[in-house]
Amino acid sequence: MEKSQTGKLIIVPTPVGNLEDMTFRAVRVLKEADLILAEDTRTTSVLLKHYDIHVPCQSHHKWNEHQTVEAVKERILGGLNVALVSDAGTPGISDPGFLLARACAEEGIVVETLPGPTACIPALVSSGLPCDRFAFEGFLPQKKGRQTHLKALSEETRTMVFYESPYRLVKTLEQFAEYFGEERRCSVAREISKKFEEHRRGTLSEVAEWFREHEPKGEIVIIVAGAQPEKPSKQKRYGRGEEIEEDS
Repeated sequence: MEKSQTGKLIIVPTPVGNLEDMTFRAVRVLKEADLILAEDTRTTSVLLKHYDIHVPCQSHHKWNEHQTVEAVKERILGGLNVALVSDAGTPGISDPGFLLARACAEEGIVVETLPGPTACIPALVSSGLPCDRFAFEGFLPQKKGRQTHLKALSEETRTMVFYESPYRLVKTLEQFAEYFGEERRCSVAREISKKFEEHRRGTLSEVAEWFREHEPKGEIVIIVAGAQPEKPSKQKRYGRGEEIEEDS
């Protein structure tokens, strides 16, 4: 049961590129908040200045969120309306936010999330690959468990969505080709919603070759086609003297 006479946590998506992607509602909510939690206050200050928002801003990032969650929760219980933003996109999606949202939800505090920008959906829809069902993987583990995870994903039949650093893009595409097959289709989206937005589509081997020759820059989203589902084998049985095939 949600408690009364407390503040609330509002999770506010912010533009992944173009500042015009900010919604009217998001601007209003930030202006009305008592406190804004920002992944990087320097980055967020650019957005706040652009929209003439004058609300106290406090750091809340992956390096300090374990230490700040309880204090922030207590301030909300005390009546403050706190808005949470990340550097870009929707907090909690490969960005800080989950721990605070969970703590507030468990306490019965209202957690309100605004719809808005995220890099993965534009990249997925623009890829030309099936997007009715997909698996969001975010950033893969860098070392421990990476190969095991890739091996498991080689049998995933849904379209897969990954985030990656431009510095690791070619290596990751090469690993995908190794585990998923060089001819698996993919799309690499770069700089979503920014001036130099780019979508490079093709097989994993083709796209890896392109980025070996053209150094990637900016934020990267990789979309990879799922594995082709195996066709059910046919088993023969006999009825009334006739062969009947049925799926196994």
